[in-house]
Formats: sequence, structure tokens, C-alpha cells
Amino acid sequence: MARSGASLTHAERFVWLTARVLEQRRFAYHFLSGATGDLAEAERSQAADAVEAAVDAYRNPDGGYGHALEPDLRGPVSQPLHTAHALRVLDGIGRCGGRRVEQICRYLTEVSTEDGALPALHPSLRGYPAAPWIPVVDHPPSALLSTGPVVGLLHRNEVWHAWLFRATDFCWAAVESLEKSHPYELQAAVAFLDGAPDRARAEAAAERLGRLVREQRLVVLEPDRAEDYPLPDGYGPGEYHFPYDFARTPDSLAHRWFTDAEFERSLDFLADEQQEDGGWPIRWRSWAPGTSLEWRPIVTIESLLTLRAFGRPLAGPD
Repeated sequence: MARSGASLTHAERFVWLTARVLEQRRFAYHFLSGATGDLAEAERSQAADAVEAAVDAYRNPDGGYGHALEPDLRGPVSQPLHTAHALRVLDGIGRCGGRRVEQICRYLTEVSTEDGALPALHPSLRGYPAAPWIPVVDHPPSALLSTGPVVGLLHRNEVWHAWLFRATDFCWAAVESLEKSHPYELQAAVAFLDGAPDRARAEAAAERLGRLVREQRLVVLEPDRAEDYPLPDGYGPGEYHFPYDFARTPDSLAHRWFTDAEFERSLDFLADEQQEDGGWPIRWRSWAPGTSLEWRPIVTIESLLTLRAFGRPLAGPD
């Protein structure tokens, strides 16, 4: 649906029509509580309370999160990827702290591997439906994919917990040794580096990763010629990644990897990806009807947040 800017009005209808309660509450917080004055501040606080209440429905007694919060992992059990998703939601509303995060860190400690980091999938998921591309194994290795975003968010929110020491060391070692990689792992690396306290070290590591991304052609710089770019091993048809996938905000270190023209082209493409129903598509493989329906509102909210972060217009009523 080609347009000069994304339509917030159409996206809102899509969210009310299709989204889970959590995504409805997130949409209301980010896009419908924007009036000015003291009343707006009170409304925004109430909207944040509503998001917190919605994400709490996915929390388990062990301090982690489950119940398909991350839609590709079904079942009730807590998983690191669910917990990373919860932290991103809480960070987005300024509520990534306090007793809740202490409980999360205790959960992370309990499920960590021998080197103090997180597996992509904990074996407790065995027996529940899950996307087939991440196998459930008895003794999973540590993964930057799951550990990097969690550590980065906790550091950015100035959370200090014993779990972070070894997990941070793991992330540095993993990021600084990356040679052959793929977009999702590199996004996790950026999420870590954007929150890492050692900014000089983070900038140096990010600069090296940016060269790797371009040399290995892991990012599509010409969206109208995406088919000319190679797909990483195991990725599905059309599962390409663009500059905005690596840098969701202007202050991300990955934003420096691209010229202004390259980034603007990617934002044009992102805005034009809005579908006739008001939502954005998912680009990875769909393995169950319900997961696609749950992911699209999440992707829609993230697309709108990215466009707004870079100053792109979000059109109201026609």
C-alpha cells in the first residue's frame, strides 16, 4: 500500500480487530495517550499501569514469563526468550526496575548455563508446541541470541544483580569473536552493545560488526532489489533484513553502519509495507495460523515506533 507516510488510523483499527490484550494496551500507551498537560501525564501513567497488568498475565511463580508471550513458543513454561520480550515491553513504558526485575534476575540465574548465560530454549519447553527452527535439547548451549538483549536492557536501566557479571562477560566474548553470523544474532549483539556500560568498547565492537554486516551482505540496502541479496542459511523465502531492523532508534550504534540515503530508503520501504488491513506483515516462516495472527500486531507496533523514532509522519484520520 504505497503512501507518503504510514497510517496510524488504519493501524489502530487493525490492532483493535486482531491484537491480544497486551498489544492493545501497548498501542494505547504509545499512540493514544499523547495529550498535553497534567491530565495527559496521569493518563500516560494509567496506560503504563495497564500494560504492566497485561504483561503480568504471562508471568510465572518462578519470576520468568511463559504462556506464548513470544508467540512462536507455546505452552505455559517460562523461557528466556519470553522473559526478554517482557523486558522489552517494560522498558518501553519506563517500568524496567524494582522488585519485578529482581525476580526476573533470580529466574535468569536459575536457568543459566554453566558459563552464566542463557540458552535460546530451556528444556522445560519439551512437549509443548514451538517453532521447528529452534530445537529443544537436554543441555542447550549459551546463546547470544537470548542473552544479549536481556543484558543490554538491564544495563541500560541501571539494574545491578550478581547474574549480570558473568552474563556480561559472556556477551563481550561472544560479540568480539563473531565472524560468521546471521541477522538475528547480530540484532542481539547490537541490543547488548547499545546498553553496555563500557561505551568506548561498545563503539569499537559495533564498528567491526557493521563492517561484517556489509561484507557478508546480511542487510538489504536496495529494497527494490532484495532478491539480489543472499538469504542466510535456514532463513525462509523473503526473510530479508533492512537497516531499520538493526537500528530501531537514531541513537543505536547500528545507525552508524548506514549512510543517510541507505537508511531513508529502508524507512520508505518500511512505511510502504503497511498492508491494506492496516497491519504490517511478518517476514519469517509461519508454522501455525495462530502465531501469525499474534505476531502481526507486535510487528505493527514496532514498525510504528521505528517510523516515529526517525521522525516519519504517522497519518491520522483521512
